[in-house]
Amino acid sequence: MNIMPNSAAARDVAYYIHPQTNLRRHAEVGPVIVSHGDGVHVVDENGNRYMETVAGLWCAALGFSANERIAKVAYEQMLKLGYYHTYRHTANESSIDLAEKLIQLAPVPMSKILFQCSGSEANDTAVKLAWYYQAAMGRPEKSKIIGRERGYHGSTIAAVSVSGKPDMHADFALPLPMMRHTEYPHYYRSHHDGESEEEFATRMAQALEDLILAEGPNTVAAFFAEPVMAAGGAIVPPKTYFAKMQAVLKKYDVLFIADEVVCGFGRTGNWWGSQTFNLQPDMISCAKALSAAYQPISALMLNDKMHQAMLAQSDKLGAFAHGYTHAGHPVTTAVALEVIKIYEEMDIVERAQRIGGRMNAGLQAFADHPLVGDVRGVGILAGMELMKDKATRTPFEGGRAGATMDRYGRENGLILRIIGDRLAFAPPLIITEAEIDDMLEKLGHTLDQAHAELSAE
Repeated sequence: MNIMPNSAAARDVAYYIHPQTNLRRHAEVGPVIVSHGDGVHVVDENGNRYMETVAGLWCAALGFSANERIAKVAYEQMLKLGYYHTYRHTANESSIDLAEKLIQLAPVPMSKILFQCSGSEANDTAVKLAWYYQAAMGRPEKSKIIGRERGYHGSTIAAVSVSGKPDMHADFALPLPMMRHTEYPHYYRSHHDGESEEEFATRMAQALEDLILAEGPNTVAAFFAEPVMAAGGAIVPPKTYFAKMQAVLKKYDVLFIADEVVCGFGRTGNWWGSQTFNLQPDMISCAKALSAAYQPISALMLNDKMHQAMLAQSDKLGAFAHGYTHAGHPVTTAVALEVIKIYEEMDIVERAQRIGGRMNAGLQAFADHPLVGDVRGVGILAGMELMKDKATRTPFEGGRAGATMDRYGRENGLILRIIGDRLAFAPPLIITEAEIDDMLEKLGHTLDQAHAELSAE
């Protein structure tokens, strides 16, 4: 890219550090500057139009267009009360309303809500509260947190330590020493020859139990899991996986924290991924689609067991010594509440099942493509595995297939979510059947172009 002096791109390179970006290369090529949104599409400053196949970062559930209804709610709340904190017995109406609504929507009985500003903060808070709970129970030594390999729960110190992503630990002095990781339930990549999904799920649960026993059950506080591992490549677990995993957690009195940051609010064909996979968590984190990305907000739901322990800690210690400046912000909570009203009016569950069925059927049609090793999905959330050799499940080296797909995808007007040689699909929940068909047609062209180039090497 030729970066013109004094252009927006030049100023970006001069002043801004981008997350998940090769900083050396960015200084050479500069950014793609997104100018405006149009439904499920974004348009860059040069007028190039792209369909966003993963809703930005799994979050723009209502797309990228101006939404006058949400803007009006935010504007009116700013005029009424632009900010106030929720510390020391202080509240505002919109945060109360949103907390009440989330408790009503919760997939399992929940007692209380804590607000934060991001999924990372919600999961970081869940780690703290797992420790807080165990201390209240008189067992502070029960402090280890188990995540899963390839799992992702955020970028804050505790959340990224629970995440099973070594690339996000490297040279940050991470993960924290009390974090552990068990195997992840990717049947396609990890099953043994002749092993059924049921047998694979049993092996995954046994691996968790073996880890707990090796560490000492009296040292393990909590287990983190997404219903579907989004950033791991939209990995859908075997049907009996969570039933077997939860039996192990119950056996050893280990808290279960469900990370619904991506899966919550219709993404899996139910309001919650916990409903789709019959989870019974002690805490649930949610963010992203909570506000459809119009405002930065997250929530952590706590069951009564957690709340009773917190009450005991207040009796012992006084104030609950935790909080965030912008938690329960009146504008962000008002916006999130309006977004939920829109979801209800859309009948988001019916829509996710209907649109998701069309998307997943269309993606499954690529299962015989020479580049495609596996396709899986649930609701409007799907993953695709790219393989050099499908028979032996051998991937390309260095993520070459993913990089090639990314390049051709943009040429064809698609922004694809590339995770090594895996593709993830989670378009805005407002996507139409016609737009799904358009996405699939462009994806087919992209697969053909990428296969032709990779085969010629």
